[in-house]
Amino acid sequence: MVGEIAAAEVRETHISWVFLTADRAYKLLKPITTNFLDFGSSDLRCAAAQREVELNRRVAPDVYLGLGDLVENGELVDQLIIMRRMPEERRLSRMVDDPSFDHHVREIARTVAALHAGEPAVTGDRAQAIAGRDAVAGNWEANFADLAAVADELIDSVDYAEAAARARRFLAAQSDLFTRRIDEGFVRDGHGDLLAGDIFCLDDGPRILDCLAFDERLRIGDVLSDIGFLAMDLHRLAGADVARSLLKWYGEFSNEHHPASLAHHYMGYRAHVRAKIAALRWQQGSTSAADDLRVHHDLALFHLRRGEVRLVMVGGVPGTGKSTVASAIGAELGAVVLSSDELRKDLAHLGPDEHARSPVDSGLYAPERRAEVYEEMLVEAGLLLARGESVVMDASWSGADQRRLAESLGRERGVEVVAIECVVDATTARQRIAHRMSTPGVPSDATPDVADHMRATWPAWPEASQIDTAGTIEETLESALQAITG
Repeated sequence: MVGEIAAAEVRETHISWVFLTADRAYKLLKPITTNFLDFGSSDLRCAAAQREVELNRRVAPDVYLGLGDLVENGELVDQLIIMRRMPEERRLSRMVDDPSFDHHVREIARTVAALHAGEPAVTGDRAQAIAGRDAVAGNWEANFADLAAVADELIDSVDYAEAAARARRFLAAQSDLFTRRIDEGFVRDGHGDLLAGDIFCLDDGPRILDCLAFDERLRIGDVLSDIGFLAMDLHRLAGADVARSLLKWYGEFSNEHHPASLAHHYMGYRAHVRAKIAALRWQQGSTSAADDLRVHHDLALFHLRRGEVRLVMVGGVPGTGKSTVASAIGAELGAVVLSSDELRKDLAHLGPDEHARSPVDSGLYAPERRAEVYEEMLVEAGLLLARGESVVMDASWSGADQRRLAESLGRERGVEVVAIECVVDATTARQRIAHRMSTPGVPSDATPDVADHMRATWPAWPEASQIDTAGTIEETLESALQAITG
């Protein structure tokens, strides 16, 4: 262990006392019974202490040293959980500004992925009762009920109602997604309470402490709910980019792909749980808990907005930057981007460098060929939406018929449909087209003449939010996200 010698002290949580010496921590469970745990008898507390050591040794075996008996009149009355004391300055929550922070986050992703991989999948009725759509919905409703008592006083009523509406809408539309997650083995016994304050970043790797040992129903769940807890907490502490990095590394180490919409949903849920806990602390007299509640409720709403499963049409005449905008939206929201230019080449068995430029409405751009490209794009979008993936469709969307088909697909899948029309002045558009015509690997076949023709015949698109792309990509993306997520 690194760090200075720590002073002895006593800390108290709502379910335990922790006695700290220079190099040891001794945890004693309180003899309490609540609506979520029962430590009311000596036997129950001892069994819970043994279970806590066993579970936490999965990821921190050298921290959880064992149990110490407390005996009274020759009878075992309690057992202390004996741990190595960790250096306070190496808590992940304190290392946000440390140059090694990203390295530690990556190693934590590796450790959590290994934890999940080492546990068997929970399946069948047991998994449905814990991680099925109805079970997750029940957890949300319990949160809403607990927050209702303080919502008018501490939370903007519009935000509170929006969070509830978005969570319920996602759950109503994604029942099959939750069942598929169970069937594909993503419900596992995890940690249950991954918070940055309980993770210590030592030179030889992370030590993740204090898993939720007293109730397996709160510890077992979708692996995304587990890692999403820490992603949410890191977003609060260090920003959205760090949260995205954690999830990306987790996906790489687990060799799994997870829908970004579901990750956002679980991050929103975890933030909402922390808001509920802050509300309970505020009701018990903690004035600082009000700010904590608002921070976490705002975070919950952010992720619920980002996690909405959407079908996004990004269109406009050539040279307006629609492909650049679509790619940026996809990266920001974790959505799959489908490109009409790429699909057109695939259907014609051409590589991206093989151009098929032709006069307007001829060759690969004849009306029947154009319809074929849109049909294929909508088929692929439907398959992705069925798996809970948001989809960004990059095409001109110059035809009202294609727009209506996309809107119909969104209604059929029960997802939000958003239309964005990219616009820019004609001179800038022509300059962009001329530049990309000389750039290898760009699949677009558009020429300045084609762009001029389309601009002259472009039909009105009243359903779309117009985004001027003359500024920086950062400015354009911000405008696009505002149109998409509100």
